[in-house]
Amino acid sequence: MATPAGHSQPNPEKIFDTLNAHQKTAALKAGIELDVFTAVGEGAETAAALARRCQASERGMRTLCDYLTIIGFLTKQDQKYALAPDAATFLDRRSSAYVGSIAGFLTMPEMIDRYKNLAAIVRKGGSLEDDKGTTEPNNPIWIEFARSMAPMQRPVAEGIAAVVNADAGDKWKVLDIAAGHGMYGVTIARRNPNAEIFAVDWPSVLEVAKENARGAKVGSRYHTIPGNAFEVDFGSGYDLVLLTGFLHHFDPPTIEKLLRKIHAALAPNGQVVTVEFVPNDDRVTPATAAGFSLIMLASTRAGDSYPMAEYDRMFRNAGFSSNELRPTPGPQSLIISRK
Repeated sequence: MATPAGHSQPNPEKIFDTLNAHQKTAALKAGIELDVFTAVGEGAETAAALARRCQASERGMRTLCDYLTIIGFLTKQDQKYALAPDAATFLDRRSSAYVGSIAGFLTMPEMIDRYKNLAAIVRKGGSLEDDKGTTEPNNPIWIEFARSMAPMQRPVAEGIAAVVNADAGDKWKVLDIAAGHGMYGVTIARRNPNAEIFAVDWPSVLEVAKENARGAKVGSRYHTIPGNAFEVDFGSGYDLVLLTGFLHHFDPPTIEKLLRKIHAALAPNGQVVTVEFVPNDDRVTPATAAGFSLIMLASTRAGDSYPMAEYDRMFRNAGFSSNELRPTPGPQSLIISRK
């Protein structure tokens, strides 16, 4: 069959590579576990030197590092390895921006195994589990989430603090819903000495958040409301509500139910800052935000990544007067909503 002018000949290579894409996950996880990136950053440049430093075989280290070079985390010249920019910033333990701990959550069997029968999930339209998937009450995966994912959220948390002008030091009552690691509320409290944080999550998860609050020396202003965000009493008079990485687990009617509850808990001039993966209206761009919908299909009964037009509709249906979309230093976006 002739190929039209301007088009390349069809090639099955992308199919082969995609069906083997699990190897990328395994290689990056192994590189983190063996501390390859820190070792390279410290000057172990050859397979032999890395084998000694990482307590591995030379053959294994050469093969792994060649593969990490192929997928863009290392570079190689004259049989010597060096860190690619992303690895130098995020995977060398000596870096203040290190995020290697996220492999602990993202590669959990509970997260990966559900994709082994994705066709059945597609047929059903949601998680195959009898429970609610990741929204099951007291699901222990959220403890691992709280311990693993905080480093990746620090830049976003700092961005929120800047957007809401936390440094002004106004007397604030702040509600942090699905607080997880607590990094968002802790950052607000650290930047604003007059902010009192009230964190909602499962009791075991809140223990991690309280550890982080004590570590940031804001423990005396960090209060907890253990339980289900849809059921516990939030109280009232909140100047700021943090709604971070939570709404995507649910369908629009459930989201609107929670938003109405939040609206009622806000002070008259209060605002909500939502952190979410927000794709464009086409739902295929940008890639990471749009692709997050597949994670929700596999792990929840009804969750999704929603375009801004849908979030705007849900917030307005719940009584909010305005909603503004802003970028973050990552694949997520901020939605600033005012009562």
